[in-house]
Amino acid sequence: MPQLWKFKPIEDSTVQAVADFTGLPMPLARALALRGHHTPDEINTFLDPRLAGLSDPFLLPDMEKAVGRLWTAIDAGETITIFGDYDVDGITSSAVLVRMLSVLGADVRPFIPDRLDEGYGLSQDALDRCLAEHGSTLVVTVDCGTNSVDSMAHAQAHGVDVIVTDHHEPDAEIADAFALINPKLGTVPELEILAGVGVAFKLSHALLKTGRERGSVAAQQTDLRDYLDIAALGTAADLVPLVAENRIIVRHGLMKLDQTKWEGLRALKAVAGLRGEADTYHLGFQLGPRINAAGRIGQPMQALRLLTTDDSGEAREIADLLDRTNVERRKIEHDMAEEAFAEIDGYFDPEKNFGLVIAKKGWHPGVVGIVASRVAHHYNRPAILMGIGSEGKVRGSCRSIDAYDLLEGLQACEEHLATFGGHKMAAGLEVKPGALDVFKQDFNAEVASALDGVDIAPVQYIDAELAGDDLDWKFYEQLKKLSPFGQANSEPIWALRRIKLSDPPRVVGKKHLKLSIMTSGGKFDAIIFNYSAEQLPDGPLDLAFTLKENTWNGNTTLQLQIKDIRPASVELN
Repeated sequence: MPQLWKFKPIEDSTVQAVADFTGLPMPLARALALRGHHTPDEINTFLDPRLAGLSDPFLLPDMEKAVGRLWTAIDAGETITIFGDYDVDGITSSAVLVRMLSVLGADVRPFIPDRLDEGYGLSQDALDRCLAEHGSTLVVTVDCGTNSVDSMAHAQAHGVDVIVTDHHEPDAEIADAFALINPKLGTVPELEILAGVGVAFKLSHALLKTGRERGSVAAQQTDLRDYLDIAALGTAADLVPLVAENRIIVRHGLMKLDQTKWEGLRALKAVAGLRGEADTYHLGFQLGPRINAAGRIGQPMQALRLLTTDDSGEAREIADLLDRTNVERRKIEHDMAEEAFAEIDGYFDPEKNFGLVIAKKGWHPGVVGIVASRVAHHYNRPAILMGIGSEGKVRGSCRSIDAYDLLEGLQACEEHLATFGGHKMAAGLEVKPGALDVFKQDFNAEVASALDGVDIAPVQYIDAELAGDDLDWKFYEQLKKLSPFGQANSEPIWALRRIKLSDPPRVVGKKHLKLSIMTSGGKFDAIIFNYSAEQLPDGPLDLAFTLKENTWNGNTTLQLQIKDIRPASVELN
């Protein structure tokens, strides 16, 4: 669908005040002000996020109780199991706590449930297998457990204490854990945005503080900063807001990643071809997917082992395995997306089809969420993709658009669902036997009713319009001060008007278009992904883009990464 371009609104006087204080050029001052940083204190805190800005970990609920129980277990030689999740947040959370507890002298064992057989979180099946394998008297969950009421009672019946570390939304009834560390149950709103790995990092911080007070030599010799790169990977990959403490963790974690001490991260960077300075793109689209692939279609324990081994040879072997698994995942995703788009294109009517639901035999449940995101983005409609298993179970993932609350739609159709859960933009579900067709109809009707009269045309918001001579290395270095970019701190989108091509466009990577453009500031390369020369409008062009540093054959240049392109006659609002 064609995008409507709009400038993000803000008062000129506010932008001028930010520019006067920071010395930034007006476009960058506008981008900074648009992100809510107006006063000197706000600006200084944002532009210079210091580790000293991390809050006391004991502000989180039940932290003191959890730390006391863990040190008791360490002193007594109890076996402690870290019960994780199979996504990047869960794997990195597990790695942080396995490493931290090990260095403090604990007998610690990791456990990750099987995605297909045991499902998400602290299910009773997974807990039974965990206890049978490890025989632990203390289990620490990461990135799950808040709402596992029945499993918690099951653990207690077997004499097992469970410490929950989690960041998911609590239900009306929460698990009766020995300790439940979830910032959403606390009294500090600023901490509610932490990822699961952020909570695990906080627990590690609290363990070190208490250990040093107890005179632990190991605690005194352990540097928490060494764990920031693992924490940054999980935080960025989990798409939590990159502001406040998350911003501190990721900013400093990226600096640590450049010279990481962990063999697994070194090997992972090598197979991903990551050289030089990393940013959140590398975390989210190069390192993260290789970790995630193991949880989606492979063995997540291998991914966890990668982040906990100190053997460089083993790290290289596992990294190679994860790389191959990610290639397989991409192939599965590509084929599934081709099938999904072909089916939807065969019937899609934008006046009738509002909630898109597709289910097919053989679709891998570990990949449907990725494809659902692509479908939702392509058609600008909520999308549900499900696999039909050999036993007839229909289950999968949902992704939404900003204008629609997905969870409300599922709740309205819950009579057709065996189970579901999630939030406004993403969820998982299983359809009751024989209810697929009526669920499709009812879900589409629910979405159509909710979006009746709502303008869902996609909008490309622009932070500021640039002149050609704004584009130089000084501008780019100043732009980097606003990073790391992610949720709640999106990378600025710039606009250039009435641009002419200096050379004919050329196709790169089979399906991307490379342009050479001429501006008042000189000649620049630009790239637009998944775009053909036939789609390129004639005449002068308006470009919406992000500014990137591109290195090729030893040469580093500024490159425009185009988000949208249109004839120059179209006006900006």
